[in-house]
Amino acid sequence: MDPTLVAARLTPDVIAPLIRTLFVHDGPGTDLVDRPVHLSRLVSFTGEKPALTERDLLRVAAELVGAALDDGPRARPATAPTATATAARPVAPGEDSAVADALARTLRALGEIDMDDLQAARLLPAEFARRLHETVPGVTRALSAEGTRFHSLLLDSVAPYILRFLTLRSPYVARVLTEQLSGHGAGHAPSPSSEDAAFEERYAHATAVLHNHLTIFGIDLAHSPDSWPLDAAYLGLQCEPRPLGAGPAGAAGPAGGPDAAGQDEPPVPAEQALSGRSKVLVRGVAGSGKTTLLQWLTVATARDELPDALATLRGRVPFLLPVRRFAQDGFPSPDAFLTAVGYPDAGSQPPGWTDRVLGSGRGLLLIDGIDEAPESDREEVRRKLADWTDRHPGNIWIVTSRPSAVPENWLAAEGFTELSLAPMSREDVAAFIQRWHRAAAQQSPADIDRLGAYEHTLLNAVRITRDLGRLATNPLMCGLLCALHRDRRGYLPNGRKELYDAALSMLLERRDRERAMVATDGVDLTRQPKIQLLQKLAHWMLLNGRSEMDRDVAIETLAQHLPAIPDAARQGGPVEVYRHLLNRTGLLREPTPGTVDFVHRTFQDYLSARATVQRHDFPLLLEHAHHDAWEDVIRMAVALARPDECAALLDGLLAPHAGVKAAEARHRKLLAAACLEHATELDPAVRARVQRFTRDMVRPSTPSAARALGWIGPIVLEMLPDPRPVPDDEAYLLAITATSIADDMAIDYLTALRDRGHHDVRAQLAGAWRHYDTARYAREIIAHLEPAELYFPVSDLEELHALRRLGGRPHLQIAGPFTPDQLIEGTHPAEGLTRLWLAYDLGVSMEWLSAFPQLDTLKIGHRIRPVTGVPDGIRVIQL
Repeated sequence: MDPTLVAARLTPDVIAPLIRTLFVHDGPGTDLVDRPVHLSRLVSFTGEKPALTERDLLRVAAELVGAALDDGPRARPATAPTATATAARPVAPGEDSAVADALARTLRALGEIDMDDLQAARLLPAEFARRLHETVPGVTRALSAEGTRFHSLLLDSVAPYILRFLTLRSPYVARVLTEQLSGHGAGHAPSPSSEDAAFEERYAHATAVLHNHLTIFGIDLAHSPDSWPLDAAYLGLQCEPRPLGAGPAGAAGPAGGPDAAGQDEPPVPAEQALSGRSKVLVRGVAGSGKTTLLQWLTVATARDELPDALATLRGRVPFLLPVRRFAQDGFPSPDAFLTAVGYPDAGSQPPGWTDRVLGSGRGLLLIDGIDEAPESDREEVRRKLADWTDRHPGNIWIVTSRPSAVPENWLAAEGFTELSLAPMSREDVAAFIQRWHRAAAQQSPADIDRLGAYEHTLLNAVRITRDLGRLATNPLMCGLLCALHRDRRGYLPNGRKELYDAALSMLLERRDRERAMVATDGVDLTRQPKIQLLQKLAHWMLLNGRSEMDRDVAIETLAQHLPAIPDAARQGGPVEVYRHLLNRTGLLREPTPGTVDFVHRTFQDYLSARATVQRHDFPLLLEHAHHDAWEDVIRMAVALARPDECAALLDGLLAPHAGVKAAEARHRKLLAAACLEHATELDPAVRARVQRFTRDMVRPSTPSAARALGWIGPIVLEMLPDPRPVPDDEAYLLAITATSIADDMAIDYLTALRDRGHHDVRAQLAGAWRHYDTARYAREIIAHLEPAELYFPVSDLEELHALRRLGGRPHLQIAGPFTPDQLIEGTHPAEGLTRLWLAYDLGVSMEWLSAFPQLDTLKIGHRIRPVTGVPDGIRVIQL
C-alpha cells in the first residue's frame, strides 16, 4: 500500500462534502457560540428523526473507500483484475465492503464518544482518530492485516477534516484555539471575524492548488513540466540537525548538536528537524529541494494534513514568499503579500486581514531563496526580517538560502536556528528513481514494461558507476538522470557538463521531433537558435544579479539579439519568439503574470556560463569570482572553455585581485581547486600550480571550514595531508572533511583514521557510512572502530544486517524507519545490546524492548515525542 497515493486520491473536494453530511446544519447546538457543544448534539445521525440514516452513513463510508481505491463509490470491475492492478490496491477486491462497514461503525462513534467540540479541536488529528477507534473496540477484528491498515489510513485521512469543520462552524472554538496558538490569555487575542474565516477557507484551498505541483523532468514535456501533483511526487527530505558552523565536537549548537558524549545526531526527516522551532534558516545547495520543502509545508498547512511532528503549524495561515519576486522592489508590506506573490483573488481579502493574522501570531512565513537577492541588498533583507519578527511575535518563520550566500549565524541575533538539507542517501536516490518511474508509468501506461526495465538498470547504474553516483545527490539531478535515461533508451552521459548538454538536447529538440509534433505557434526553431536566445536571457539575469525578469524586459532583450539570429528573426518578432521559448522549451515559466524565470536556477547558471564563454568575457568572471552567486557559473565556464581559456581562468583565480579581502582571496583559490574536476583538458603545469597554491589551505581550523572544504569534491583528497602523524584534534577535522566527500574514494583516505582511539574521530567515521557503499564501508571502516562508548548509527536494513554480520555492537543509534520486528531480528544476538539511541521517531510504544535483556539505557532524540511502554529497569534519557 502506498499511503501517498491513497492520500492523493482523498482530496478536499472528495472528503469535505462527505464530512459535512455527518453534521447537522440547523437545529440544536448550531447557535451555541459561547461555550463548547457535545459532539452527540452536532452529528446528523442521532436522535429520534436523524437526517442521516444507518444506510446513508454506510454510503458515506463506501464513497470514501471507493475514492481511495479510485474505482468509484462501489464500482466493481467487469472482469477479474490483473495481477498488477491487484498488487497496487490497498486491499483485495473482496474486502472493500468489510472496510466500508468498519469505517461506518467508526464514524458512528462521533455520536457516542464523550467529548465536546472544543475538546476534539484541541487534539491532533492522529490522536482524535485513535480516540474514535477506541470507542468501538474490535471494529477491525474481521479485517485482514491489509484491511486494518487501510481502515486506519482512511480514518487518519478524514480526521483533519472533521476537526477543521468543528473549528469553522464555531466562532467560540476558533477564538479559543486562536488564543492558544498566539500564546495569549483569554480576551487578549482577537478572534477571526466570520468574513476573515470565510476568506481564510478560500485562501487555504486556492493556496494548496497553486503550490501543489512539482517539476519532474521528462515525464510529459508536451505539457507544462509543473503539472505533476506535489502530494503524489514529494519525496521527504532530510535535515542535518547540527547547523553549519556549530562549534567543535562536544559543543552543542542551537539545533541540538552532539549529545553529552560528543556524538552528533544523524540527519532526520525535515518535519522532525523543524518540529517545535519557530525561526529557522535552512541552507541547501542548488537543486537540493529547498523550494520543494517550502511548497510541501504550504500545501500541507493549507490542507491541514501536517504530520504530528509539525502540530504547531496546524491552524496557521501560510505565506510562501519567493525572494526573487522582491529582488528589485524590496519586500512588500504585509497587506501586499498576496498581490506580490500573484494570488489571483488578492483583491477580495478583508481590509487589514494579513495584519490581523500576523498580529494574532497565526502566520507561517516561508521566505524562499535569500541567495536570489543581490548581495548588496541582503543586509536590508536581514533588517526587514528582524523588524518583522520583532513586530509580530508568535508567528513561525522558515527562511532558505544556498549555503555560502550569507555568513554563518546570519540570523542568530534574531533567534533563528540553522539547519542544512542533507544530500540524498543511497536509499533516498533509490526511492526517488522508483517513484519517478511509477509516476511516468501512470502518465504512459503503454510503456510500463519498458519503464520497469529502465528503472532496474538505472538503479544498478547509480549504485555501481562512480560518476553517476556523484551526480545523483539531490532531487533535481536525480530527475534529470531519470528523464535522460528514459529519453536515451538506457544510455547516460558522464559528467555534469555532458548531463546538461544532453538535457538541453532532450528539452529543446528531441522530444518534440520524436513525437512528431508540429509547430502550433508559427515558430519552429532548431536547438541551437533556442539555446542562443535562452543564453541571452540567462546572461542578462547574471549581469543584473537577478533570477527573475519582467516579461517586457525579456522581450526587449530578445528584440536586441534577434537580428543576429536570422533563423529566428524570419519566423516572428520578439513577442512570438518569447511565447515559443516559454511554451515549447520546458526551461522557462511565468511564475506570476508579467514575470519570467528558468524552471531551475541551475539551468540559468549553465546557460549564462555558455554565454560568457562564447563572449570570451573571462575578465567578467574573474571580477565576480568571490561572489557566491557566480560559483556555479565559473565551474561550468571551466567545463565549457577551451584549454588555453581554462588555464587563463584558473591562473586568474589564483592571482591577487584588486579590492579582494584575504578571506575572499582564499575563497577564489579554493574555487580554482573545485574547478579542476570540470576541466576536460588542462596544462599539467596549471593543475600543479592550483594544487600547490591550495595545498597549504587544506588544513581546516574549524568544523565548518572542514565541511566546506569537503564540499569541493574528490579533488581535495589529493591535497589533504597524511592523517597518521597529526594530533587528534587535527585528525578530527580531517575526518570531517573526508566524510563530507560523498565518493567511495574517501574510504581509502579514512582507513588511515580508523584505528584512532579518540572518540570524536571514531564517532565521525561511524556516522558517515550512509554516504558510501555499505558493505565496503562496514568491512574497511566500521569493523575496525573501537566500540567503547560509541553509538553506531543504522538508517536502513542493509546497515543493520551489516552490523549483525560483524557480530553486533553494544550501542546502537536508530537513524531511520524500522519496525520493532526488524530491529529485534536485525540486532541478534540480543544479549549484546546495552544502550539504544532513538534519533528517529518510530511512532510506536516501547514494550518490544523487553526482547533485549541486557538493555539498560534508552536515549530519546531531542525532537522525538516522549515514548511510552518502556520496560522496567531501562533508564530513559531525553536529550
